[in-house]
Amino acid sequence: MRYQHKTSWQGFTLLELLVVLVILGLLASLVGPQVLRQLSGSKTKTASLQIKELGTALDLYRLEVGRYPTTSEGLNALVSAPANARGWNGPYLTKKTIPQDPWGNDYQYRAPGQQGEFDLFSLGADNQQGGSGEDQDVVSWE
Repeated sequence: MRYQHKTSWQGFTLLELLVVLVILGLLASLVGPQVLRQLSGSKTKTASLQIKELGTALDLYRLEVGRYPTTSEGLNALVSAPANARGWNGPYLTKKTIPQDPWGNDYQYRAPGQQGEFDLFSLGADNQQGGSGEDQDVVSWE
């Protein structure tokens, strides 16, 4: 006669499940804020890159037309020819649309600018001048 010993697993105990949940909660509380901080910083970097792209398109516009678009013409002059722009050979943007900043607001454009030949900037997440963190202004002249 042979003795057979059966071992059967019924699943995890409640204590084991609670330990795993506590460990996952601790990891989420440590990693979560770091991920959110990187996300807000990436929006600011995206705005800066878009401003550089728009600035390059404005420089090309100036080379062909002989001047920067006026404030009243705005950035739309990069995708459709203004009435008085001789030599316009656009559109000057690859996607043929004026992008909005990462927070869904229009970029601000002035020509002539207060900081240079033109001022191009985003007012950040709060869409107000000044601010810090994600609310800071992203500008073309810095």
